[in-house]
Amino acid sequence: MKDSWSRRGGRADGSKISGEEPVIQESSGFQATGVPGGTASDAGSHDAEDAEATRRDASPAESTRASRGWWDRNADEYQSEHGAFLGDDRFVWGPEGLDEEDARLLGPAGALAGRDVLEIGAGAAQCSRWLAAQGARPVALDLSHRQLQHALRIGAPFPLVEADASVLPFADGSFDLACSAYGAIPFVADPGQVLREVRRVLRPGGRFVFSVTHPIRWAFPDEPGPEGLSVASSYFDRTPYVEQDERGRAVYVEHHRTLGDRVRDVVGAGFRLTDLVEPEWPVWNDSDWGGWSPLRGALIPGTAVFVCDRD
Repeated sequence: MKDSWSRRGGRADGSKISGEEPVIQESSGFQATGVPGGTASDAGSHDAEDAEATRRDASPAESTRASRGWWDRNADEYQSEHGAFLGDDRFVWGPEGLDEEDARLLGPAGALAGRDVLEIGAGAAQCSRWLAAQGARPVALDLSHRQLQHALRIGAPFPLVEADASVLPFADGSFDLACSAYGAIPFVADPGQVLREVRRVLRPGGRFVFSVTHPIRWAFPDEPGPEGLSVASSYFDRTPYVEQDERGRAVYVEHHRTLGDRVRDVVGAGFRLTDLVEPEWPVWNDSDWGGWSPLRGALIPGTAVFVCDRD
C-alpha cells in the first residue's frame, strides 16, 4: 500500500526519543540465537516523496534493504502522524480500527496470561504493550532500528529484537503465539519463508494471526475519494510496487499476492487456516488513512486478517 499500513496504499506529543539502543533480552521460554540487522541502509537517501513509483521485480535482498531504509527514515513521521490512532498500548489490526480487545483473534479473554508471544513488524510495539498488560510475555521484533527506538521512548518492559522476519533469531518452539499487524509480510519477496519461520518458532498448538492489505485493493487506485472506486489495474498482476531513486535503487517495495496466493502460502507453510477476517468499516471511524476511508470502507474491504493454527 502506499501509506504504510502498507505505504501503497511517536507519539503525537512531539516528545523526543531517548538515545538508548534496542537490545536482545533473555526471556523465559525462548532463546535468542543471533541478531541480523544493523541500522544503516544503502538504499539511497531519498524519501519516497522524491522517488519514482513503478511496477517491477524486486529481489528479496533489495526488498529487505529498501524496507529497512524506508522505515528508518520515516519512523518519526509515521509515529507522529498515526500515533494518536494507534495509541501507546492498543492492539489494532488495521486502519478500520478492529481492536484485539474486541476481536480476540489470538484467544479468549484471560487466555493470554503467561503465554510467550512474538510480535513481528512491531514498529513502536504498541501491540506488544497491550499484550503485556494482559499478562502475556511478548517479544517485539522489527527490521527498523528507528521504529524500535520509538518503542523504547514510549516504554518497553519486554525484549526488543532488531531482525529480519525471514530469518527469525529464535530456537524452535520458542513461542505459544505470534502476531503481525501489517508487519513484514506485505514487504517481503517470499512471504512463505516468513510463514515457515513463524511456524518453526511456534510450539505445537500455537497460533499465528497476521493482517495485510486486502488483495482486492491492488486493483484500485490508492485514493480515499471517489477516484479510488474504479478498477485501474489487474488484480492478477503480481508485479511488485516499487519506489526508486534516480539511480533506479528501490527505496520502498511492496509485494502483491492474491487472496488465493495468501491461502496457499499459509497452507504451504504447514499451518491450518482457521479464519479469514475482512473487517467492515465501523460507523465511529470517520478518519482517512492514506487510501483507507469511510467512503471506500463501506464498499470494498481494506484489510484481510488470517488466523493460522499450528497443529
